[in-house]
Amino acid sequence: MGWTDERVELLKKLWQDGLSASQIAKQLGGVTRNAVIGKVHRLGLSGRAAPSKPQRTVFKAPRPARVATAAPSAPRRIAEPVSATPAPSPVRYVEEAPGMATVLTLGAHMCKWPIGDPALDTFTFCGRRSDEVGPYCHEHAQVAYQPAQTKKKSSAAELARSLRRYI
Repeated sequence: MGWTDERVELLKKLWQDGLSASQIAKQLGGVTRNAVIGKVHRLGLSGRAAPSKPQRTVFKAPRPARVATAAPSAPRRIAEPVSATPAPSPVRYVEEAPGMATVLTLGAHMCKWPIGDPALDTFTFCGRRSDEVGPYCHEHAQVAYQPAQTKKKSSAAELARSLRRYI
């Protein structure tokens, strides 16, 4: 659709009223937002009576303040991941007392296991002597590096049952 004199006058009026280019394109019909922007530029319309406003006002609720909690006094429970076969596995407990190292005092051969909330001032690292192969001490390496789980071999009955689902 071309730019007739009536459409150009309507464009000028809507632009001065503060409508956005996409809103003007919808009202005019048959033109895109970019076509409206191009025509406004060619006509030299720069000033507006009022800035364009969004359809809805966006309300963002204020985030609640973070409550600073004391370091946990009881040791944290770190469990092994659950395998596909339900087998009772021992739960490993690692004493999570405040560490000896901070970011500034952490050395090359010190355990880099984080203890606490990084957002708090009480955040530390374990700081014990690390193993030769990794960044953690022996106890934290056992938690961090879990051995690969062996897959349970399927019996013929299980195979037949799983095939029945698809047949």
